Amino acid sequence: MTLPNAETIHRVQFPNGMVVLVYETPHTQSVVLSGSLPAGSIYHAPEEGGLAALTSGGLMRGTIHRDFDQIHSTLEDIGADLDTTYGVHKMGFGGKALAEDLPTLIDVLADVIRNPTFSEDQIERLRGESLTWLKYRQQNTQWLASRTFRQMVYPKTHPYHYSARGTLETLPTITLEQIRTFHQQYYGARGMILVIVGAVRAADAVEIVARYFADWDNPHQPPVRQLPSIDLRPAGQQQMIGVPGKTQSDIIMGTLGPSRTAPDYHAANLANSILGQFGMMGRIGDVVREREGLAYYAGSQLEGGYGPGAWRFSAGVDPANVQRVIDLIRQEIHRMVTEPVSVDDLADNQSYFTGRLPLQLESNDGIAGILHSMEAYQLGLDYLATYRDTIYRLTPDDLLRAAQRYLDPDNLVISIAGPS
Repeated sequence: MTLPNAETIHRVQFPNGMVVLVYETPHTQSVVLSGSLPAGSIYHAPEEGGLAALTSGGLMRGTIHRDFDQIHSTLEDIGADLDTTYGVHKMGFGGKALAEDLPTLIDVLADVIRNPTFSEDQIERLRGESLTWLKYRQQNTQWLASRTFRQMVYPKTHPYHYSARGTLETLPTITLEQIRTFHQQYYGARGMILVIVGAVRAADAVEIVARYFADWDNPHQPPVRQLPSIDLRPAGQQQMIGVPGKTQSDIIMGTLGPSRTAPDYHAANLANSILGQFGMMGRIGDVVREREGLAYYAGSQLEGGYGPGAWRFSAGVDPANVQRVIDLIRQEIHRMVTEPVSVDDLADNQSYFTGRLPLQLESNDGIAGILHSMEAYQLGLDYLATYRDTIYRLTPDDLLRAAQRYLDPDNLVISIAGPS
């Protein structure tokens, strides 16, 4: 299998700052879009929580050329999909259509991103949906533990302390004027990424995109906002959130890990896999769930991202077993930072990481998602071609150093949500 590389990925940057990546897969009949632009929650104040989310969510609900029904009937008539998302750093979008319908898909994408109207009735419906979701989550112990963990591990001066979705207190205060102003100021072509993968010639795809986006210029669009500096070792603390009527406690414990672009990201990622993902949730799952039978689930996650992302360990347990599970997870983290992983453990995970890559590239969706990440994190067009060598260069000592840099089993942030 030939992996996408600098010779087969067609990259074009328009004068307005928009970057287009095209990868041809002529053996398919469809085409997939994946993209983003810098208009996430990092661009507004904490007390405006949910502003970027409502703006992104309102894009597909009406434009100056199409109302809600016309947008969706245009897509349904050709069997196409188009959705928008939101995050801390960016708003995102994705779509799919038959290759012959790419012009229509790009036309609708340009219309909803550039010309939304944000009608009052549609925004109120969207606001109501978001508030209902948040109210429902107030009874979800896993979500409550995760939210509290994030608030403890990131200080109030950091954008990651806050949810991009907003809160029950902030969402009702967002006005139509704020949404329209946010769109006018932060939506623009500079920093926008659009990936196209499918049965289309690269030159044709670029020409179609240029037809709808090359003239887009927003003089008010500010530079990309950077994250403030943060201590990689937040002070250890523990907090309990009581939720009456629950029979399970959810534990989130951890600290800050590397960003996606950190030199030791891959070493930390393999260490995380050994700790809490590989097989039946790694060493943590083996000890806590399989051997001791103390958890409904137990594992770990390394967020990465523009970062530093959280490195978290989680478990769902009987309330009577909370402290025992915390102690067992600490023991496995202590083992990871005091002794190198075995050669066999490393080899198994290297094989797993490199072996799953072709599976991720089996679909146009998978290719588009990875190419978008490559551009977003500036990994280079040959990232996939060199990935195997990157992973197999890692040694047990590399994983040990990465774990020691970020993990301290005696200084962890711990959040527990469950019955009082």
